[in-house]
Amino acid sequence: MPKSTAALSTSLAPNDLDAFWLPYTANRSFKKKPRMVARAKDMFYYTPEGKAVIDATAGLWCCNAGHNRTPIVEAIQKQAAELDFAPTFQFAHPTAFRLATRIAQLAPGDLDHVFFSNSGSEAVDTALKIAIAYHNVRGNGSRQRLIGRERGYHGCGFGGISVGGIVNNRKFFGSLLAGADHLPHTYNREHQAFTKGEPEWGAHLADELERIVTLHDASTIAAVIVEPMAGSTGVLPPPKGYLKRLRQICDKYGILLIFDEVITGFARLGTPFAAERYDVIPDMITFAKGVTSGAVPMGGVIARKHIYDAFMKGPEHVIELFHGYTYSGHPLACAAGLATLDLYRDENLFERSAKLEAAWGDAIMGLKGLPNVLDIRTLGLVAGIDLASKPDAVGARAFEAMDRGFHDEGVMMRITGETLALTPPLIVSKDQIGAIADKVGRVIRAVA
Repeated sequence: MPKSTAALSTSLAPNDLDAFWLPYTANRSFKKKPRMVARAKDMFYYTPEGKAVIDATAGLWCCNAGHNRTPIVEAIQKQAAELDFAPTFQFAHPTAFRLATRIAQLAPGDLDHVFFSNSGSEAVDTALKIAIAYHNVRGNGSRQRLIGRERGYHGCGFGGISVGGIVNNRKFFGSLLAGADHLPHTYNREHQAFTKGEPEWGAHLADELERIVTLHDASTIAAVIVEPMAGSTGVLPPPKGYLKRLRQICDKYGILLIFDEVITGFARLGTPFAAERYDVIPDMITFAKGVTSGAVPMGGVIARKHIYDAFMKGPEHVIELFHGYTYSGHPLACAAGLATLDLYRDENLFERSAKLEAAWGDAIMGLKGLPNVLDIRTLGLVAGIDLASKPDAVGARAFEAMDRGFHDEGVMMRITGETLALTPPLIVSKDQIGAIADKVGRVIRAVA
């Protein structure tokens, strides 16, 4: 029976946690003992009771400029008062063009054209569709196969989980996209344990692409997509030379190379995009998260000139790419993006990220030797700490660490399996880096 308007407006009980089905969350556990935040500012979240929680996750890898920064807040407010929404199907608004230009200026080489989406998941599906369509418009319709990587995360759309390499993201949802294959992941604890930066061992793993080409033939492969640093599966830095080798093999066989920089973009690794850090120009870059410092959902794809130009054929009144989203280039997101890029520039946050990398790595590596710490990896302003599993419950130790960190130590951490992932906003100070390391250290001892 339909609910009346009156019922909808009067039946909401205070603190009712039942209706919201939280994403990527153990819902029953959470609702018994919620980890709730009510406001945020700069480096901190605050619980409804007013307790400060230092944010060692940048929200969800996204609040690179910190929380509730006044210039971003004011830009969103101003934009909402002027233009709440404008379609970008056959129409547009100036702010979208300004933001696209600014993003293209940050990207290396001839990555000059920006297609907006609303999330990293949508950005990945957009890039995969562009890749297949690119080969189609050039008369190579047989190139439809997509190559991802084990332990890769590319969002939760059907395209992203097809090329992704997280078992639980894949096993519940059927056969996914046909024709996806996967490179091996790049992590080997025996050869790489407790590495700061890029490990020396592992560049040869890129040569597995040659085997995949031999198996399927290059004429069937549209694109390879990888994260420069695999973030969501435990912070896996690329071995030295690995990404350059992938670029060489893709060039050899006419395969497009896509960097998923939803996490690494906007100076998480000390440069505007990781492509610059590794001196590799992919054919497309996906972005999201840091483009608005998490203030408004936004994502997108940056494509090289030859990809864009391949579509610009035929009658000028005909749509070139049959793809897009209602909220592509939303005015509020674009305003937030421009204000965020201004903050990055005016406060030299990209340069700050690069300068803090050594201090960050030293502080987190100082946790080596604590109980159950099997490995630590640091890169840019990111760290992954692997904990030993409890004999009867894989993942339980890291889950307890996250929960204790929030409730007892006032630090927000992200977990994946038995890995603690730390990714603070770029505004973090050296004192706050020390505080994060101290709090995480106490948590690790507490869950021993």
